[in-house]
Parts: sequence; structure tokens; C-alpha cells
Amino acid sequence: MLILVFAIILRWFPASGFTPFFSDPVDNLRRMALPSLVLGGQFAAVLMRQTRSAMLESLGADYVRTARAKGLSEPQVVLGHALRNSLITVLTPLGLRLGLLISGAVVTEQVFVIPGFGKLIVEAVFTRDYPIIQGVAIVSAAAYIVANLLVDLLYSVANPRIRLPGAAA
Repeated sequence: MLILVFAIILRWFPASGFTPFFSDPVDNLRRMALPSLVLGGQFAAVLMRQTRSAMLESLGADYVRTARAKGLSEPQVVLGHALRNSLITVLTPLGLRLGLLISGAVVTEQVFVIPGFGKLIVEAVFTRDYPIIQGVAIVSAAAYIVANLLVDLLYSVANPRIRLPGAAA
């Protein structure tokens, strides 16, 4: 639908193709806009809904009322107290949805004719190139594991009560 509306009817963006960023940054950004919207749209919607739900819960908590009673400004209360404590419930689905983002890239790269990891795996499947398939699977799994490790480490940054064993307080 995005290709139909924005590339064919309105002619705002190219329908497909790829231009390297360093050869023409503007054309690269124009060509990456639609694939980015396809991959990030659903991802962002779920995270926004999760963030909103967590923020509504945090804003009604006692520590937020105490922060307001101490005379903190509203941005300090929202960003420093409520959002920071809400990030724990947002980081969990973020880490889990990264796998969907990796798998969605396969289809998106095929549709928008972008040379990348997804296109490589599809071509390897069609040509039965098993070493490439295994390599892509291992690298994708490793990327997913590293991303989830980073999310777990961000828990301690987002919430000071969650610390790694032996970490300084």
C-alpha cells in the first residue's frame, strides 16, 4: 500500500532500488524512507502503546506524587521518575520484537529490491547454498542474542534498583 500511494500515485518516493549512502545521501534517504516505515511502523506502534500504558501506571504511583510534593517541575517528574521506571516494561518487548525486525527485513528487502542480509538469505535458499544459509542463521541468532543481552544490561541503567552482582551502587 505504501508503494502504491507514495511511490506510484503521489510520486514522492522511488518504488524500489538502492543507492549507497556515501555516493548520494539524499537519494539514499529517499529510497530508505518507505522500507523504514514498513519495518518500523508496527514496531513503533507496539512500543508506543506499551510506553503509554506503563506511563499511565507510573504517573499514578506514590513516588510520582512525592516528587511533585517536593516541588520538582513536571518535566523532571515525568522524565526523571515516571519514564525511567516505565522503561523496564518497555524494554522487554523491545528485545523480543528485535527478532521480528530481523525476519521482517527479509521480506522488506525483497519487496523494495534492497541488497542486504534478507536478500542474501532468499537467494541462498533458492540456489540451495547451505553454507550461506547456515552462516546467515548463525549471524542472525547471534545478533538477536547480543541485542537481548544489551536490553538486559539496560535494565540496570533504567532502574537503579536492578544492579548487576558486584556493581558499585
